Amino acid sequence: MKYYSTNNRHRKVSLREAVIQGLAPDNGLYMPEYIPVLPEFFINALADLTLGQIGFEVAVRFLDDDVPEDELRKIIAHTIQFDAPLVAIEKNVYCQELFHGPTLAFKDFGARFLSGLLGYFAQQENKTITILVATSGDTGSAVANAFLNVPGTRVVVLYPAGKVSEVQEKQFTTLGKNITALEVMGTFDDCQRLVKAAFMDADLKQVFFLTSANSINIARLIPQSFYYFYAYAHLAKTRRPLVVSVPSGNFGNLTAGLIAKRMGLPIAKFVAATNVNAVVPEFLKSGVFLPRISKQTISNAMDVGNPSNFVRMLDLYNQEAKAFSNDVAGYSFTDAETKGAMKSVFEKSQYVLDPHGAVGYLGLKTFLQAHPEYSGVFLETAHSAKFMEVVEEAIHTKPELPERLNKFLAGKKTSIPVSAKFEELKSLLPSLLA
Repeated sequence: MKYYSTNNRHRKVSLREAVIQGLAPDNGLYMPEYIPVLPEFFINALADLTLGQIGFEVAVRFLDDDVPEDELRKIIAHTIQFDAPLVAIEKNVYCQELFHGPTLAFKDFGARFLSGLLGYFAQQENKTITILVATSGDTGSAVANAFLNVPGTRVVVLYPAGKVSEVQEKQFTTLGKNITALEVMGTFDDCQRLVKAAFMDADLKQVFFLTSANSINIARLIPQSFYYFYAYAHLAKTRRPLVVSVPSGNFGNLTAGLIAKRMGLPIAKFVAATNVNAVVPEFLKSGVFLPRISKQTISNAMDVGNPSNFVRMLDLYNQEAKAFSNDVAGYSFTDAETKGAMKSVFEKSQYVLDPHGAVGYLGLKTFLQAHPEYSGVFLETAHSAKFMEVVEEAIHTKPELPERLNKFLAGKKTSIPVSAKFEELKSLLPSLLA
């Protein structure tokens, strides 16, 4: 399997190159040269397979040329040490809980997979790999914890000052060792821009072996497809068409779902559910993509005004907006609507949504109102306790704080403030990574 840049389909590299580079030299994102289709008997047998078995069968289609089978099984075992259960919320409405990993967010799947893969490649390269990662919340904590003490790697997390929750911040600013946190005076889009600029800078690339752990890295998307197969396996027996609502910011999660669909998974429809940073729902209605500066909301991990993975989604549909909109519906919601959903679901079912899952729930309910023949799943991407103040304000009840979050909160924050200017980052990195 080779991988091409979204800016040049003719430039193809190995998985190893795509993962280590993160971003293509032409500033494009890597995509597999084709999407492998899984055999029908595998789809029919999903209900009898564990999440780990599903993960291996999906991943081997993308990695078999670059990673030995025994090593891949180790990576899958390292990645999947927790469940992704489905919970019935209402009739034909299910929540898939993706927060049972070490940092209580769905990004543990992609970060742990990537840490295993890059750890293997670092051994092969006999070099120290530096991972630059921009975060609007959960990515930083998932990546930092996944790579903590992984030989041959070091991590620099860039995050927007004052725009992540205290729990999220403590999960990557208290670790030390091979993890460094940079507190950027700007937005997530600024952090993402800085990371991309670093990858494109010839001076930095000459000195450091740089890669990314954001969803711009193709290795993040492969494991995120696993749980879509797992969700379908548990709901195929309903014999109703399935719609999956994905709370979306940088759109890596939805891209992974669309890849799973292209591999043969019979998900009939996806919903791109966003907060007021609604550039993709607007595109799905108008066919015009208008990126902008992101607005701060209570669902902060989705505060993205120029989602990187938009180009990947369009690439899957050969730049055809109509084909894209046939598979994906898009809706956006305000903070007031998000809080209202959290309150309503808690009162009806005693289920505690986090603000991102609440946006996914609203997207699903909006779709089902017009299409009651479907069964629906929305993704609950983070534990509600990571957003304690927002949740308590919405439902007037404090969510239970898991012990592992308590441990993070007790740690001492260590971060380095930087401006949103690339020149400052470029001059700082050599001293950080010496």
